[in-house]
Amino acid sequence: MIDVTALRALRSVATLGTLARAADELGFTASAVSQQIKRLEREVGVPVLAPAGRGVVLTPAGQAIVDTAPSVFQALEHCAEAARSVADGAPSGTLRVVAFSTGVRGLLAPVVPALSTHAPELRLHISEEDPEQALRSVDAGTADLALTHDADGLPVALSPSMLQRHIHTDVGDVVLHRSHPLAELDRPLAVSDLAGHAWVTSPPGTVCHQWFRRLFAGAGVEPDVRHLIDDFSTQLSLVASGDVIALIPRLARPPLREDLLSLPLKRAPKREVYAAWRRSANASPAIQAVLRELSKTDA
Repeated sequence: MIDVTALRALRSVATLGTLARAADELGFTASAVSQQIKRLEREVGVPVLAPAGRGVVLTPAGQAIVDTAPSVFQALEHCAEAARSVADGAPSGTLRVVAFSTGVRGLLAPVVPALSTHAPELRLHISEEDPEQALRSVDAGTADLALTHDADGLPVALSPSMLQRHIHTDVGDVVLHRSHPLAELDRPLAVSDLAGHAWVTSPPGTVCHQWFRRLFAGAGVEPDVRHLIDDFSTQLSLVASGDVIALIPRLARPPLREDLLSLPLKRAPKREVYAAWRRSANASPAIQAVLRELSKTDA
């Protein structure tokens, strides 16, 4: 009989291309993953991997195994979830959740107290991962639930073996010092209001920098960017000086000091946040308990 751990290792190698990357994702050493693959080859009687440069590729036999692996994992998970459901339906055990950093701050952390009250036997294990990695972790079985956001307006591709639900719409606001001239405007800000003011913003390559550039796209205005800072708390410390303003997502924003003010935009940048999990785990009382609490965050 094929060992499930070895089967999971092969699928991870197939996705990531090297034993080392698969080992990092699965929490094993590269040597341990290699031994699992060798054990799988002994069990099926044919090679499943072949060297390719510095990485490896699947043999036809290996590809056939990987193609059928999802149905194996789903069947096993259906068995486990059926057992949990018929017990008493109460959420219990450890639920492994992976999420982007501001999703942890703005969505997961706030629901932990309610979960402690409503599901005292449930323990969350939260890890920070970007959306693509988070979905891979859930699909590979190394995590149970992922929080993701769309990338530049496009949702991250979802495996057919997974389900997702819209959880939240995150919006960007302008944050400034109460002494700043824009603080006198008692209305949502237009792009024309922002011309001529100095900024601190997130570095290129981040979602928030994309938001910032898109805000000025087509406006014929080149923003005066004084600082590039990835940490939002540090951005706010510079905003508190009164010299710069910032565009900050609401999920990422810590409580504002009394001398700071948040103003909405007429055409505010947005991103959609989703929860994703394996279809085979849909009956999980733990997953459903977390989804119920998360659904209240956008009420």
